[in-house]
Amino acid sequence: MSDANTPEGQLRRLLSIMATLRDPVAGCPWDQQQSFATIAPYTIEEAYEVADAIARADMAALPDELGDLLFQVVFHARMAEEAGHFAFADVARAIADKMVRRHPHVFGDAAARDAGAQTQAWEAQKSAERAARAETGTLAGVPTGLPALTRAQKLTARAARVGFDWPDAEAVLEKLDEEVAELRAELPGGDRDRLEDEMGDLLFVLANLARKLDLDPETCLRRANQKFARRFNEMEQAFDHAGKSLRDCDLPTMEAGWQAVKRRERDGGA
Repeated sequence: MSDANTPEGQLRRLLSIMATLRDPVAGCPWDQQQSFATIAPYTIEEAYEVADAIARADMAALPDELGDLLFQVVFHARMAEEAGHFAFADVARAIADKMVRRHPHVFGDAAARDAGAQTQAWEAQKSAERAARAETGTLAGVPTGLPALTRAQKLTARAARVGFDWPDAEAVLEKLDEEVAELRAELPGGDRDRLEDEMGDLLFVLANLARKLDLDPETCLRRANQKFARRFNEMEQAFDHAGKSLRDCDLPTMEAGWQAVKRRERDGGA
């Protein structure tokens, strides 16, 4: 097998391409001008595109999306190398060392664990690593750049470890009713700051409810988004086939079309 056909060979090729793109003389002007701050939003976007391909079970698209995400890692590493901070090899070494350190039952002498015991051991190791970085406190190390729903879930999961948690999902639902009432009470005043605060509380409790049900709130919301888009598009197409535009329909007419789409889904698309 030639070097070009090995993972190592292709990785070297990618690193070389990145270095050429960033070359101050012969490189691409756009790539030359980028910084960690300007590339970070693309990194997040590419991670979501990977998640989208997985959600769609699109295995044909997944290699391309994973490649886009890998390129983001290579881009950040190249900029760091140019600034004398670290290089791609340091990135790879750091994650390899971390995986070995966090799996002593695989790479060391620790006894084999089931999935639950491994999760506990993993979290204990992460806590030790945070302590070594002088990150103290129960909530230390929860990234502020996470999607808000995900961060809410992680913050409350951390708090739950020390017993600060609702006893069950039913208790969270009671809190949800309370937050809905508080939001409703602010509606007549129309104070944007108060409404934003109460809306945030409502979303925070919903993230907690998802955690208590062992669900990922981001996955739940993505699924709801996809369902809404699918139903709306089908409704719009149905009106188009009937020679009607949604802009010319009143709300009751559109609601009837929406319910027709839902009935077709329940009947298996017939």
